[in-house]
Amino acid sequence: MVESSPEVQHGLQDVVALESRICFIDGHQGRLIYDGYDIRDLASKSNFEEVAYLLWYGRLPTGDQLAALRARLVELRQLPAAMAERIDSMPATATPMDVLRTAVSELALFEPEETRPGPSSIGGAQRLTAVLPSILGQFHRRRAGLPPLTTRPDLSHASYLLYALLNRDPSELEGRALDVALILHADHELNASTFAARVTASTLSDLYSAVTSAVGTLKGPLHGGANERVMELLDEIGTPERAEEVVKSKLARHERIMGFGHRVYKVEDPRATILREWSRRIGESKGDLHYYELLRKVEEVVHREKGLYPNVDLYSGSVYTFMGIPHDLFTPVFAASRVAGWTAHVLEEYQDLRLIRPTAKYIGPTDLPYVPIAGRN
Repeated sequence: MVESSPEVQHGLQDVVALESRICFIDGHQGRLIYDGYDIRDLASKSNFEEVAYLLWYGRLPTGDQLAALRARLVELRQLPAAMAERIDSMPATATPMDVLRTAVSELALFEPEETRPGPSSIGGAQRLTAVLPSILGQFHRRRAGLPPLTTRPDLSHASYLLYALLNRDPSELEGRALDVALILHADHELNASTFAARVTASTLSDLYSAVTSAVGTLKGPLHGGANERVMELLDEIGTPERAEEVVKSKLARHERIMGFGHRVYKVEDPRATILREWSRRIGESKGDLHYYELLRKVEEVVHREKGLYPNVDLYSGSVYTFMGIPHDLFTPVFAASRVAGWTAHVLEEYQDLRLIRPTAKYIGPTDLPYVPIAGRN
């Protein structure tokens, strides 16, 4: 007999695993807080570099501190030559998330001084945040036949990421739109990829290993990639007039409509509220509100039929599409933002280290007799 054990919380739902100062989600009020600051204020008044500083250090930077961080991130954009050659040798048919996972792991070989767990890992946090756009740009440009990447020190982090992927200077509106998207995706408490990073860090493994774990976890379609599925749905629907028919048909077949509902939020995800407006603004700037109008109609039908609210994935894909970002780069762009949060959590884990080791409820037999191989059926 196996002794009785506590009730299993599938997916660890509602299990409080640790304490953290980094992020707070009020699912009933629809609030998202980074280190005490409401996401609405950060999205309207801040920038990604400032938010990264906040997540890493637990406070907003002074003007001099922000300038120093920006200069450091620009300095760290340059890929080691051998790393660039390695990316160029990867199959052009590889998925960008596979390339990103491999490159993050291999980058540790070029930066051994940053692989010692502890406070010095802040150097690795800054390097990974700075270089992820270069990794993505290096791979995408080769497969798309675009000119080689240059580091463009004149561009902000968000604008550099767009330049790396699109080979053009983004407009001021595009740069700000992506800056806001990066802020909104920078952290979200103990989501699957962040938890994976913290589990890895809790073994006293290095920051690069922890972020590799996070990238691999984000690759799974139940975590990253939902905004790609949203865009596929919009292209299937075609026109707002067909939204009702297509969505209700899918719901009748018990198919999931991506971009709706959330494990934590019981009301609308505040990130969706912000990105809805940016979808409209970017669409208007392009003279094309097709996707925005489709999304509004889909949102209306799903809420009426199922009572579900939008999450961050519903509108983010339309913002990226309007800027010309290929769909298979949506999740890597997510990673280029979330790396700030991943690394902040790893640094926090190193400060209060305790091996993360939950317990499983055993449901198998316990008294089977051993049968020699000759007597087995």
